[in-house]
Amino acid sequence: MTGPAPIDVKSTFRYTRDTGTAPEVYFYEPPPGTKWRESGDDPHEVVVHDGWARADTFSLDREGFAFREFHSPFDQWDDDNAIRAKFYGEVEKFVREQVGAKRVVIFDHTIRAQSNLAQTRAEHSTSRRAPVMNIHCDYTANSGPLRVRQLLPNEADQLLKRRVAFYNFWKPLRRPVEERPLAMCDVTTSREDEFITMKLRYRDRDGEIFVMRYSPQHRWWYFPHMTPDHAILLKTYDSETDGRARFVGHSAFEDPNTPPNAPMRESIEIRTMAFF
Repeated sequence: MTGPAPIDVKSTFRYTRDTGTAPEVYFYEPPPGTKWRESGDDPHEVVVHDGWARADTFSLDREGFAFREFHSPFDQWDDDNAIRAKFYGEVEKFVREQVGAKRVVIFDHTIRAQSNLAQTRAEHSTSRRAPVMNIHCDYTANSGPLRVRQLLPNEADQLLKRRVAFYNFWKPLRRPVEERPLAMCDVTTSREDEFITMKLRYRDRDGEIFVMRYSPQHRWWYFPHMTPDHAILLKTYDSETDGRARFVGHSAFEDPNTPPNAPMRESIEIRTMAFF
């Protein structure tokens, strides 16, 4: 028995040129005259492959992402406190079971919707933002361990002696995704030297993430019309250097099959640290 025909599409993805100068983004109004280099300055058209037919085969340690069923009665998406109090526990248990970790710590979440665009670079707004349209990975080999030290300062020395991995949990909220779906770059088709460090400038600290330079070898995947009963796990950092996936590039993208009147995408991503 065969399923529906795959919905492979072409779309333009925002890669970043590797010029030797690190791109930056400011989350506050920088001093007058400040100049910085933006990311996403190298757009390329790529094919995005429909992942439904092989959804069960994607592996966090191989391709860098996994697709799973996830059922929850929680529906208080407009209440950040309720999300933390009632939904975090479900996600923590789910991630722990999926990756085989001894312990999972959730440290923040973001509701993504185009209606949040004005807040995307707001200084104090991290839980309500628009979908990110530049190819990126949330952590680097430096910022992963640093985040452990920032969040768990009294335990970090011991925790960092063993394997640590960061996973993003991503799911649609109230309806299937028709607009700006999430796509992942298969780690088996990318190289770590294709990741470029981008500086994040906050008023009280600096951080860094990865953006990506273009390669024609990259193979992109998405799950068209993904429903709220499914979730994607993305590996955004792994301390192991034994050949398994460590960083997965990902981005929202403009789906050419999106109907003109499609509702805006609403999704949640929850960032977790897993200790083994």
